Amino acid sequence: MNRLREQIRDIPDFPKPGIIFKDITPLVKNPATLRLAVHQLLQPFLGRNITAVAGMEARGFIFGALVAWELGLPFVPLRKPGKLPYDVQSVSYDLEYGSATLEAHIDAFDANDRVLLIDDLLATGGTAKASCELVEQLGAKVEACAFVVELDFLDGREKLRDYEVHSLLHY
Repeated sequence: MNRLREQIRDIPDFPKPGIIFKDITPLVKNPATLRLAVHQLLQPFLGRNITAVAGMEARGFIFGALVAWELGLPFVPLRKPGKLPYDVQSVSYDLEYGSATLEAHIDAFDANDRVLLIDDLLATGGTAKASCELVEQLGAKVEACAFVVELDFLDGREKLRDYEVHSLLHY
């Protein structure tokens, strides 16, 4: 995991003063560390009854689509409002500085789908929890959530206590 940690850059005071942003762009720029991250994200789920992968906009698309491709499974994007062309189901949630909404097509999942939810970072857990709720509103089951980075001091895992959580790096 040190190879991955070395490729994550700290950006102080972004997006606002006092925040240290964990920038994954050096990691995804490097094919070797991107491949390592994807393989480590999916490793605990090999041989499990996962039938679909979902990722949250936008960086969850990077890792989620690659995990889905490696597993030979469908990928479902969970998008910001107004980005999907068909009928959608929405879920809104609070952030520390406002609110947000995620959407997915109403036919994104089958009733028996067991979904692996992927994102780059677990912070306060609001987006991840809302994503789980959206998947479940669409009739599927969240099998587990996987993240490249988890900011332990923000207790996001607590919001996901009803789900299996796998994170590669902890800060």
